[in-house]
Formats: sequence, C-alpha cells, structure tokens
Amino acid sequence: MKKDLNLNYSLKELFQFLVPSIIGVFLFMTPISYNGEITIPIAIFSKLVQNGLEAILPGLMTIIIVITFLCTTTTKLLKPKFILENKFFNSLFNVSPFWFGARILGAIFAVSVFFKIGPVWIWSETTGALLLYSLLPILFSVFLFAGLLLPLLLDYGLLEFFGVLLTKFMRPVFNLPGRSSIDCIASWLGDGTIGVLLTSKQYEDGYYTQREAAVIGTTFSAVSITFSLVVISQVGLGHMFVPFYLTVTFAGVVAAIITPRIPPLSKKSNLYVNNVNKDNEETIPKEFTPFQWGLKKAVDKSRNSLGFGEFMSSGFKNVLDMILGVTPIVMAMGTTALMLAEYTPIFQWLGMPFIPLLELLKIPEAKQASQTLVVGFADMFLPSVIGATIQSEMTRFIIASVSVTQLIYMSEVGGLLLGSKIPVSLKDLIIIFLQRTLITLPVVTLIAHILF
Repeated sequence: MKKDLNLNYSLKELFQFLVPSIIGVFLFMTPISYNGEITIPIAIFSKLVQNGLEAILPGLMTIIIVITFLCTTTTKLLKPKFILENKFFNSLFNVSPFWFGARILGAIFAVSVFFKIGPVWIWSETTGALLLYSLLPILFSVFLFAGLLLPLLLDYGLLEFFGVLLTKFMRPVFNLPGRSSIDCIASWLGDGTIGVLLTSKQYEDGYYTQREAAVIGTTFSAVSITFSLVVISQVGLGHMFVPFYLTVTFAGVVAAIITPRIPPLSKKSNLYVNNVNKDNEETIPKEFTPFQWGLKKAVDKSRNSLGFGEFMSSGFKNVLDMILGVTPIVMAMGTTALMLAEYTPIFQWLGMPFIPLLELLKIPEAKQASQTLVVGFADMFLPSVIGATIQSEMTRFIIASVSVTQLIYMSEVGGLLLGSKIPVSLKDLIIIFLQRTLITLPVVTLIAHILF
C-alpha cells in the first residue's frame, strides 16, 4: 500500500521539490566556465558584487563590524527588552564574554586598518589590510548570495533525497549522514565558506549531531577548485594542476577517513543542538527502494516548504547572521594570526620539529619548507608565498598540496568555524590542523616522489 502511495505524487508536489532543488544545484554545485576559470554561478554573482562595490566594501565592512560591536555592547550593558525578547536578535547580540571580546578586538582592528591608525603591524598590507581589503569583501559578497539562496538547498527536499541515496556510502566510510555529501560538493565546487555556512545552518536546525557538525565543518569544507589553481600557480607549477588536484583530493579523502576517528573529533557528543533530534531516520523501509524512499522524504519536506515571503525572510536572517555574526570574528582571529606570522618568529619555531620528519621523507630544502607546514594555520596562501622561493619543484609541489589539504585557516575557514554555531574550540582547531598536516604530508610526499 505504502509503495503504491509513493508512486502517486501530483505534478505540483514533484515540481515543488524539483524546481527549487534544481535551481539550488545549478547555483551552488554546477561548474561552469567564466572568464577562463571553472567556477559556480553563485561565485560569479558574488564576484560581480565584489567588483561593483570594490571601492566601498572595506568601509562598509568596517561600519558593519563597528555596528555589531555597538549592538553587542548595548545588549550586554543595557539589556534592552526588544533584543532580549527577540529570539533572532538575542542569539546574534547576547553572546558569551569570549565572543564579546573577539568582537571588541575585531572592531579595533577594522577601525585601525581603515584609518591607518595605531601600530603598523595591525594595518599593514600583510596583516589587517589583507583581511579588510581582500578577504572580507569576498566574504560579504559570498554571504549576500549564499545566505539568501541557501534555502533552495536546505528547505525543498534536496538534502533528504541525497541523504537517503548516499547514506550507504557516507556512513561506513566517514560515519556521517548522506546529506553531508552535499556540503562537501558545494565546498569543492564553490568555496569552503559555503560548506561551513551550510553545515552550521543544518546543525542549528537539528539535522547534525555535535560530532557530525564538527567533523563536516573541519573535514569537508574543502578549498575550491578555483583557489587551488591559484595556489599551484603561485609556486610556479600551474602546468601540473591535474596531478596536483588529484593528489589533494586523494590526501583529503585519507584525512577525512582518519581524523573523525581520533580525538578531538571522535570525542564530540552525539547530541543534537538543544538536545533536539529532528526526524532523520536513515533506515529504509523494506517496501521502498532507496530512490523511492528518498523521493518520499524529499516530497514530504517540500510540502512544508517556505512560501516566497518566508523564503525571503529566512534568507535575509541568514545574511544578517553571517555578516554581523561572523565577519568581526574573522577580522579578529585572522588579523591576530597574520600578525604572529608576519612579525614574530613563532611559526619558524613551531616548524622546527618538522625538520627531522621532512628529512626522513627525503624532501629537499627541509629547513626552508618546515615553517610552511604551520604558517598555513594563519592563512592558506602564506605557505605558497613562502614556498615560491624554494628551488626544488618537488618541495614546492608538496608545500602547495599540503597547504590545500590542511583546511583550517584562521583568516577564513578557521575564523568562520569559530564564529559559527558549530561546536569546535580554538584548541580543537589547532589539534585538527596538526593532525591533518601529519596525515596528508606522507601521502602527498609519496605521490610527489612518484611524479618527480
């Protein structure tokens, strides 16, 4: 009986699932060629906004970060009822002392950089200015479109459909629900930031446990194909992009299999946010094929989907949450990390223990390469900038490959993870960064020895 019912969807019900989902897949997951680069439509829209507003975005981001600081200060000191009694604004501005401190620091850094006041090590081109003039405009434009249009992926059944189809692969291999595959694909084709936003939203909505959200956010927020090309070109090996990206993909899969099975990720709780567990049963009833059950779950989800007004309201809240909640944290954490990288020898010191390992793996110019293995924690582009001066092509290939597989960069994904609701701490991120480095380095080196 159930099986017959499963086949009797009206055209309207199928359209309600298929049309928004297909638009979402096109915007977030369809690679197209644009200006000689492979990218996705959402990235093209973001780039157009970024280029069109290039002159005003740094100033706009400074204003936004200062407004977030002022609203948070007002909430903490004056406790206005209209904020505390509004669920959305309360969660946005009534933050813990640690995040309040981070927002204060973000505001100080943003003002210092924009007006070029205070110590030069805050606003130089390689520290705060890199964040305010290069990264934050990109995040703003990505957040603007990704936030508004994320409901197309989240709310019309696409994740339910693929969640059922891919669970038999994702569960045994990565111990994750099938729907996490969409996060990975969106990151891989688009940008790691999109993957973090998608994961955070699903965690908040009760579809991922704390462990699953932490694993997906730190493991599957992959660097996009486009930026990977920039990295390999920076070290003068653009002609080797295909073997480079295959190496990165293979090493990334190895890390994705191992890191979730060891602490700190393996120790994360299997509780859902606020102990709420949405109905997300992965067992497929005997009378259904995986396709039929996936379609049923998808259509059931789309039946309760948002109307246009709710869609726009949900998207607008997403945008506000991302821009006001995340950008001050990225400014604070990213600038701090870059100042340490640029003006202190701390990353050189931290890289020294890697020298014997690099020598054991027979990597040329081991001493020069050692600091690149840890400086990526500050920013993913720094290893390839430092590594470009190394003579050995094999070493430059290894540096570029490892830097892309490390994933946890405080100037971008790391800052986003800390600013999101995903349950990871700074200590967690440092440990996971080192774990990924130690796992992917031998894998990449083995392939490099074969290639060179």
